[in-house]
Amino acid sequence: MIVISNPTLIKNEISTINLLFENGMELFHIRKPDFSVAEMKAFLFEIKSDYRQNLVLHSHHQLAVEFGIHRIHFTEKKRNETSEESLKKWKENRFTLSTSIHKMADFEKLSAVFDYAFFGPVFESISKTNYISDIDFEKELKQRNNIKTALIAVGGITSERIKIALKYGFDDVALLGTIWNSNNPIENYKLCQQIALSY
Repeated sequence: MIVISNPTLIKNEISTINLLFENGMELFHIRKPDFSVAEMKAFLFEIKSDYRQNLVLHSHHQLAVEFGIHRIHFTEKKRNETSEESLKKWKENRFTLSTSIHKMADFEKLSAVFDYAFFGPVFESISKTNYISDIDFEKELKQRNNIKTALIAVGGITSERIKIALKYGFDDVALLGTIWNSNNPIENYKLCQQIALSY
């Protein structure tokens, strides 16, 4: 089960991140697009060092080595700007690579260096108003041939929708709004985790 950070700083965020890890969170994607290098460093320092191997950097990839992080994420734009040679160098240095896609055709063409890819929004977004896809995901995923890269559902993922996404053919789900827009993020996470494990 993957959790993505809120794009902006929110109250009690670091303590919530550490508690999520204590409650079984396996991967935490740090997506803070407006962070400077200094802000990202300060943020990383506050997360318990025991959990750094479970962090994924969306930006300032150069900090990964300094903080003992072995996972980096490429936005669609960043992926298109990065050569295959550069991607392979990350892979040769034993980094786990992920990316974002918005069309199944792009997923089918993905380089084999990517371990998994986010695809969405699958449902109406919780964190962004009026953000919904017109893609028929159930139909799209039936055409999937790329089995080298895991496909992760993002967008509007709630405890009620996890089984629907997995039934479509997604390999896993990523949570954002259902965690950060909640008054009880830890309980929400535990419920989602329980549902995903029971599928």
